[in-house]
Amino acid sequence: MDTMFRGTLFVVISACALHAQVTFDRILRADKEPQNWLTYSGSTQSQRYSLLTQITPSNVGNLKAQWAFQARSTEKFEATPLVVDGAMYLTQAPNDIVALDAATGEIKWLYSYSPSREARPCCGRVNRGVAILGNTLYMATIDAHLIAVNARTGELVWDKEVAKPEAGYAMTHAPLIIKDKVIVGTAGGEYGIRGFIAAFDAATGNEAWRFYTIPGKGEPGNETWAADSWQHGGASVWVTGSYDPESNLTYWGIGNPGPDWNGDKRGGDNLYSDCVVALDADTGKLKWYFQFTPHDDFDYDSVQVPVMADIKWLGQPRKVMMWANRNGFFYVLDRNTGKFLQGKPFVKVTWAKGLDEAGRPMRTSGNEPTAEGTVIYPSPTGGTNWWSPSFSPRTGLFYVSAWEGVHATFTKVESEYDEGKRYVGGAPQATRQGVRGPQVPKRSDEDGYGVVRAIDPQTGEKKWEFKMNDVTASGILTTASDLLFTGGREGYFQALDARTGKLLWRTNAGGDIAMGPMTYQINGKQYVVFSAGSSLFSYALP
Repeated sequence: MDTMFRGTLFVVISACALHAQVTFDRILRADKEPQNWLTYSGSTQSQRYSLLTQITPSNVGNLKAQWAFQARSTEKFEATPLVVDGAMYLTQAPNDIVALDAATGEIKWLYSYSPSREARPCCGRVNRGVAILGNTLYMATIDAHLIAVNARTGELVWDKEVAKPEAGYAMTHAPLIIKDKVIVGTAGGEYGIRGFIAAFDAATGNEAWRFYTIPGKGEPGNETWAADSWQHGGASVWVTGSYDPESNLTYWGIGNPGPDWNGDKRGGDNLYSDCVVALDADTGKLKWYFQFTPHDDFDYDSVQVPVMADIKWLGQPRKVMMWANRNGFFYVLDRNTGKFLQGKPFVKVTWAKGLDEAGRPMRTSGNEPTAEGTVIYPSPTGGTNWWSPSFSPRTGLFYVSAWEGVHATFTKVESEYDEGKRYVGGAPQATRQGVRGPQVPKRSDEDGYGVVRAIDPQTGEKKWEFKMNDVTASGILTTASDLLFTGGREGYFQALDARTGKLLWRTNAGGDIAMGPMTYQINGKQYVVFSAGSSLFSYALP
């Protein structure tokens, strides 16, 4: 379909023009301007940690609603906004970009993109946000296009097709800016795609490099796929990666192999599914990888956010990557080499009895999907999922939203690849709150719940937890005043003491909170923003 008929521009007349000029140097030095939020996770280290301190444990109880934005879509609101010098840029499902005045919530302009009818993302017609470079915003679409839009006016700059939606390809995450490139990865593992990560020239949209997350014939790692199973092995991407300027490496989490729950025809470890891959940001060449779940038949996508920090490790400075994985284990890796440093379960795990010295899981016998069904912890939703964790350099703790005591009955069936159709090899069944169906997690009354857990990366041990009555899909934000903000499916948005987990304040926003909270400051006032249901809310002190 012609691009001119696929995107429409709706401009709202405003009293002032939006001005944005974001260099890559500004993104790299985001800590120098904590009043802004310039990239999906707040910084290229992906810590979701803010240096703003106006809101503190002693005054957080005074937070009041400032404004709200009501999305015109009733889809899940999973986007994290960007804030640049008083302007807020966010997406509403499926693929609209909205510019707001970040102090008042007034709409400045709206760019609406109409995805192809062939778009078929697995888990909702959602988008998790935009990226910005210079005066241009970048959005990845559910029909696998990459869109560039003028940040001042909302006018389309260019539109590039990244992959074919009719074959099951999609994109749902916020792009990552590195130097003069825009980096994205493709989703669609449930449809038997061959996943990839690609970089595009920010000015022209021309592809600069491509890394396939499944190696082809003759490439190292292809031997980990039996026969030709690699051709439709999935290994998709649907969460934004991270970047280390010192090593010039960009890190991305890779999804599960396909078919999801029946690995009979794809014998081997199935690289690079369920891995974190470290790529040269200039060329896309693989520098190292670490596989969390070899030959995964539980749908334990490793698409969580890679969180980086410089910490003391055994008394010596170490550049690490921290990762709470969907498979139920928390990992610490050396981010320069991929060396496994530590790994421990952070939720109940029955599919493995632990990790060996190299970090490879030691599988327990009898715990795999069967035709009759096998009860396994955690469920396909995992110990955690795509929602963002946080690391506070002040407390030295890693924080993750988790599902504890949630399991499923895993079954497998025969599955044949047919382009554009689901290719999953099973349908885990469970019951939760009286509803029965595929991939619905079962939560026992005794021990199943949502929780925020604070983990000491030095030991992998839990320091504290904040328990909820229902599960949670909310990300986490921490600040330099030792506050932690998060939400949950109960509809509460809450502030905790980041050192102790004590509840300090909360408000009921009336809807599921399923995004990464963020914070910014305008004219001396700090705001905290979160979504609930299909609305975005901004809170600040009176």
